[in-house]
Parts: sequence; C-alpha cells; structure tokens
Amino acid sequence: MAVDEGSGQYLQNLLGNSLLASFFHDNSQATLIVAVLAGVLIPLLLALAIGSRNGKKVKERAVTVNVGGEPGIAKRNKRFQALLGTAKDGATTLAEIFEQACVEHASSPFLGTRMLLKAEMVKGKDGRSFEKLTLGKYVWTTFGQAFERSCNFASGLLAIGHKKGERLAIFAETREEWQIVLQACFRQNFCVVTLYATLGADAIINSLNETEATTIICERKQLKKLRELSKQLESLKHVVYMEDQLDKSEPKISDAERDWKVVSFSHVEHLGGTAPLEAELPAPDDIAIIMYTSGSTALPKGVMISHANMVAVTASVIVLVPGLDATDTYLAYLPLAHALELAAEMASCMKGVAIGYGSPLTMTNTSSKIKKGTNGDLSELRPTLLTTVPAILDRMRDVTRQMVDAKGGLSKHLYDLAYGRRLAAIEGSWFGAWGFEKLLWDVLIFRKVRQMIGGRVRGVISGGAPLSHDAQRFVNVCFGVPIVQGYGLTETAAGSTFSEWDDTSVGRVGPPMPHCYIKLVNWEEGGYLTTDEPMPRGEVVIGGLNITKGYFKNQAKTDESYKVDERGLQWFYTGDIGRFHPDGCLEIVDRKKDIVKLQHGEYISLGKVEAVMSVSPYVDIIMLHADPFHSHCVALIVPSRMALETWAKKTNLNYEDFPDLCQRNEVVHEVLKSLLEVGNQAKLHRFEIPTRVKLFPETWTPESGLVTDSLKIKREKIRKVYADALQDLYKS
Repeated sequence: MAVDEGSGQYLQNLLGNSLLASFFHDNSQATLIVAVLAGVLIPLLLALAIGSRNGKKVKERAVTVNVGGEPGIAKRNKRFQALLGTAKDGATTLAEIFEQACVEHASSPFLGTRMLLKAEMVKGKDGRSFEKLTLGKYVWTTFGQAFERSCNFASGLLAIGHKKGERLAIFAETREEWQIVLQACFRQNFCVVTLYATLGADAIINSLNETEATTIICERKQLKKLRELSKQLESLKHVVYMEDQLDKSEPKISDAERDWKVVSFSHVEHLGGTAPLEAELPAPDDIAIIMYTSGSTALPKGVMISHANMVAVTASVIVLVPGLDATDTYLAYLPLAHALELAAEMASCMKGVAIGYGSPLTMTNTSSKIKKGTNGDLSELRPTLLTTVPAILDRMRDVTRQMVDAKGGLSKHLYDLAYGRRLAAIEGSWFGAWGFEKLLWDVLIFRKVRQMIGGRVRGVISGGAPLSHDAQRFVNVCFGVPIVQGYGLTETAAGSTFSEWDDTSVGRVGPPMPHCYIKLVNWEEGGYLTTDEPMPRGEVVIGGLNITKGYFKNQAKTDESYKVDERGLQWFYTGDIGRFHPDGCLEIVDRKKDIVKLQHGEYISLGKVEAVMSVSPYVDIIMLHADPFHSHCVALIVPSRMALETWAKKTNLNYEDFPDLCQRNEVVHEVLKSLLEVGNQAKLHRFEIPTRVKLFPETWTPESGLVTDSLKIKREKIRKVYADALQDLYKS
C-alpha cells in the first residue's frame, strides 16, 4: 500500500473524502419533516405501550472443560463436543480442499480481476503528481480454470529448476495470481514463504536468507527492490514476475547480476501446460506455509503453519458464518501474507464463493487511485461479505461523521436522530427504531451510507486488532449488518475465537472456535487472576488443532511461547490478558508487553488507553508513551486532517498549510482537550490521559515501517524514530 496523495491522509485516501457528498441531496423539506414526526412520535407511543426489553436471558456460548497443562479456567465452544479438525468430505490438507471445490464448482466464477483500462499521472492542488486508474469490469476465472492453471504452474516451477524440498517465497500484493501460486505449490508439496509486499530491506533479507528460499514470485514493481538487495540474498536462484496488464515490456533487470533465472508468470504457466507432471500431494502434518509475523514489536518471526492447522481454522469458519455458499461474493484486498485473509479466502474457496480482488487504494469511488467517474472495487463487485481491519472501519466512521457535521442544519439533526434511535434498538430498548420506523430511516438516511460498501454486504468480519465500540456500532447502525470480531495470531493460524452473528454486544471477541480451547491462567505480577470478581481474568492461552509448529529456526522463542501438556496437546501463550464473561465469551482487556509502571507505582496499559483515545475525532493514529521515571504519559499523534481543518475554519484560525496547523499551540490545546473529554467519558485515571502531545502531519504507513500491513503501530520502531520528540515532550 502506498501513500500517493496528500500528507496525513493515508486512510482517508483509501476510503475517499466525499463519501456523503450527496447525503440528503434528494430529500425534500417536507419529507424530512415527515421523517422527524415518524421518527419521534410513533416509536415513543409504541415504547410507552410496550415497555422495555430488559431482562433478556443470557445465551450460553461456551462451556468450561477439564484440560491438561497449567492450571486455569478453560472453555470450548458449546456447539461442539469435540475439537473440529477436518473440512468437508474429510479433506485434511489445503490441496484437498482446493481440488474438491474445483470439481464441485467447476463452471462457477472463482477468481475475479478488474481490467485496467488506463493509468495516468495527474497533478493535485499542491502541484504534486498522483497515479489515477481507470478500471473496468471484473473478468472471472472459473474454479475449473483455476485448478488447471495451478496444476500447470506447479509443473512449470519444476521445469524452470525449482527442486523438491526447496522453499518458494511469494512477495506480492493480494491478487489472483497469488492464490494460483499458493495452490500450485500445494500440488507439489512445496513449502511457501509469505512476505508482505511492504516489507523493508532488512526484513526481506532476513526472511529469504533464513528460509533459504530458492525461488521468489513477485510483481514487476518488486523487481527493483530485489535487484538492489541481490548481493545480500544468498540462496535465490529463480525470480518469477507477475505481468502488468498495461506494461508488456521486458523488465529491466540483469539475471547475470546474481545468476538468477528471471522469467514471467505466463512463461512458467505455459511450460507446465506443455509438460504436465503428476501431483505429489502433502500430508496433513506437512508445513504448508512459513508465514512471517507483521513485526509490530521486533523483526518478523517465521511461523510454521501445517496443512492441518489451516484446515482446522477453515473448517470452523464455514460453520460459523451463516449461510455461506456459492451465492456469496467476497472482496479480497487485505494482504494474503496475513493469516486472516488466507483463512477467509480458503473458506470462500471451500464453499464455492466468488472472490473478487481489489486494493485499499481502489476500494471506493473516491479512493486515491480511482479516476473520477470510475467505480471503486466495492461499487463494481458489490460483495456480500467483507473482511476488514478496525483502522479502516474507524476511518469510515470518522469520515461519515465529519461529512454529516459539515452538512449541518436539519440534515445533521435528522442523521443524529436516526442514528440514536437505531442505536437504542440494537442495544435492546423498545425506545429505539423498530419495524416501519427502521425501514424509514434505512430508506431516508442509511441507504446512501450503505452504498459505500456496495449495498449488498450481509456481514462484516473484523480482525487483526481490537475493534472499538464506536466502530462496531457504526457498522450495526449505518450498514445495518452484523459485524463479528475474530481473535487470533499468526501462531494460531489466525482464528481462535469468533463472535456469533446474533451477538450484538460490544468489546468482546466471542467464544472459542470449534477447533480449539481458550484458557485463562494467572498472571500474578500484573494482578490478573482467575479468581477475580465479577469475571475470571488471566493470560490468554490457546490450545488445539490450530496451534502451529513454532518459529522457524528459533527454538528459544518457540520454547518460550509454546508448551505441550501431559495429554499431548500443544498450547500457545499469547501474552494477551483476557476475561471470560458469564456466557463464556472472551474479552481482551490488556497485553503484558503494553503495561508500564509509572514513577509512583501506578500501572498504565498503553493499548487500552490508545483504544480510548482513538475515539477522539482528531485522532487518526496514536501511540501512547509512558516512562517509568515520570508520573504521567505523553502521546504521538497523526491527526485527522479533515477534523483539524474543519475546527480551524470554525475558529477562524489562519495557517499556511497542514504542517503549520499541526504546530499551532491552539490546535495542540484543542486536541488535548478532546483527549481529556474522551478519557473522562471512559473513566480513565488522570495519569492515563496524556498531558502533552506531538502532532505529525505526515501519516504512518506500512511503507514508512511505522505500522504493519494491518495498520497496527510498531511501537518500538516509532520510539526509535521519534526518540528526540519523546524526550522534548517530557522536557516541556
């Protein structure tokens, strides 16, 4: 993902800055008045007649089980008596899942790629040039064609000299060819190394040399980066580049530089098609993928994921997503090098779901790379299912709110009324909007907001980081669909818990998935105990069929985090702190590495406070910093450009440009005031609320190395880069 328009506007550029430009445009004054009357009088009378819905019986979603290992409280999913480990028709490997799906749905559309009609550079208002794309319709590869292509590519890899037992790396953004390569490797039991397309030089060198990868599959734009690192890549022999739709020229790279064999994707596919070879399918216990972590706390570690691990997660997903079948359409845009996206696509494959590929930079009609007049991926594909990360939902919520505030007047009051009534209904009150009133608000207000995601989405899955209460309710109200949170790590092959679709509570990540147990064990140093009231608390430990085989060539780290109990079950110690609710659902409340003891003995949880502070309309990204030698904390913030400029306009504050605005004392004071307000509303202690902040006009992106591809902050990297700024905050 690249920053290509406007400093400090990364996420806003992904989603567009005029999502509600036509909000209320076609509503007459008379219609608005009728809506207000209907929205206020009818439901109020109804509410008085019927009363509230309080006192609902709690639905049990997980039960306590007796398991081995360290003492604690363990839960399993109530719907399943035994751990679920195999997929449909007894498939035990990803290769079997793929082949079964391709046979069953042979003529159905499977992988979709948009036609790139034109790419051009245009100048922005500040004189800088940005790339804009004109994209056409989706062109589809059927399941049967995908199977044939993967078989051909597998044979082609052997034809160019890739040998059995050697590892192959995929270094590309999410696209159709990524999935073809992955399945091709599984056909010949090649172990795949996944690299994020935005990795820096050190991480690329470490990953490729550590795994001794001999072949790499990349995009043309990654060739330049590989060439610059060629003398440091010790084992690489073959480079296969994925062609661009418009640029058909030969890449400018000398294979003599490192004796690499550089060939195109289509050439490898053609070679395999002319000389097909028999498949050598993997066993369930074979390593399918060495997936490198996002590196949010240190240099990425390679996690060894077996076929059995990924099959267990995939099998669970298809039973937890209601009605998942071939009538669904899924938009794939998150990194396939992330376990969350891989699990989502494998589950889609298994059930015959059509997968349309997109990009964070082309998602909406106003995304930064979309040429005006061109549909974004969401509008063109109109998916029924969407997987996302909280940062993107936060941005959708903030931009929507800011556009409504800017509209002002009766439109703003009507939106606020509609939002409040629907929110009350979702949270269980008869004083909220139900029945006809709900339909009225959907038609008048929320229909336009729902077009942001194509208008057909029936469910949203969020993972990769904690989802804020506000973002969850925004999806429930404005999109009108369930949003479920998943919790897991690369080390647990993505999925460990998964909210159920009928659970409208906020802040929780659901019960254990059917393939694993969730256990809480005491962390006495931090004061989290399984005997705590009103809910047991402790470190989250996960055991089951999804627990991976450890870290590649890092036995010390493996021994530190992975344990095998007396019954032979493997457990992973997450470092996260959770608590069990009475219905068995898990809530993540803290992280061991995020807890800092201040000068006077108070403990502060950085992640918890950051989640609260992100509710401020002025905050796009925040990193809280606490020093044990001080009694207060400070924060580094990438502010919301739209929110700050709107405030500056209202207060008649003159400024030269956005960087100048971020340095103004009045602005810093306004941001601190907002942080204090949201902190007090969340009942934080005074020492948890930052007393000083530094605002950065340039946003933090995966390319900058300051956030991961799932937009989680890299705390240690930020501390090093901005060490002087942090020192200055404590001095001032």
